Amino acid sequence: MKSAFLPDRSVIKVAGEDARNFLNGLVTTDLDRLKPGLGRFGALLTPQGKIIVDFLITEASAGHGGGFLIDCPKALADTLATKLKFYKLRAKVTVDKLDLGVLAAWDGEPAAQPDLAFADPRAEGLGTRILVPEDLKQKLSDLIGAELVDAAAYEAHRIALGVPRGGLDFMYSDAFPHETNMDRLAGVDFDKGCYVGQEVVSRMQHRGTARTRSVKVLLEDASPEPGTTILAGDKPVGTIGSTAGGKGIALVRIDRVADALDAGQPLTAGGLALTLAEPDVVRIPAKQPIA
Repeated sequence: MKSAFLPDRSVIKVAGEDARNFLNGLVTTDLDRLKPGLGRFGALLTPQGKIIVDFLITEASAGHGGGFLIDCPKALADTLATKLKFYKLRAKVTVDKLDLGVLAAWDGEPAAQPDLAFADPRAEGLGTRILVPEDLKQKLSDLIGAELVDAAAYEAHRIALGVPRGGLDFMYSDAFPHETNMDRLAGVDFDKGCYVGQEVVSRMQHRGTARTRSVKVLLEDASPEPGTTILAGDKPVGTIGSTAGGKGIALVRIDRVADALDAGQPLTAGGLALTLAEPDVVRIPAKQPIA
């Protein structure tokens, strides 16, 4: 088993008697399904339905003071805290940044279950998240029986599983949840009540209007730089995101890529060849006639 401390993550705590209802009215995930030891994936959206910040969230036990702990990108932690305080109004909640980081563990089952640990709900095999101060990363790794490695090893693991990362595989405030596969990564609960941006997300879900998607790609030889345009012939069809070990994640127009595949056109980025790891993912299922 391997573990890595992720230096690009921060933890925000939202507590108080109104915390659950307050968050439930704002974010894409259903906090009524959350309890200590479990994690959920979600996001805070703009009213137009675009991702301001995505995050993982768990509930703290009473022994840790209760409330909800949000594992979010460090670069957006202040933005998230400010947005939550903006929406607070008269709700009885507190919003605080904690002196905690994130230890990710994968390739095995932890030998022990530490406090503030939960399985990453986005994809099977992604592993466990443990909220912990950085100076305890070695101690926690020893406790769960993991070899502490560099964060780059976790990045390669994430990329191999095709899980997008904001800022590399999509741009915040510019992408809808469907475009980053949040609907496929258990990041949107379509049966919960209203939240900010919900109408747009629900409309995309029911009409099947998502034409841009994050997809896994296989690379030959060197890897293109993140942000490099992907071409089918001379026609732009997407951009390359993060890459590692001959694998990568790309944000593509699935209709254009499907047309290119049908026409036998190769895909390139920066002059380097690439292929889709799962070609069928760009095929939009035909709507069934209503009986």
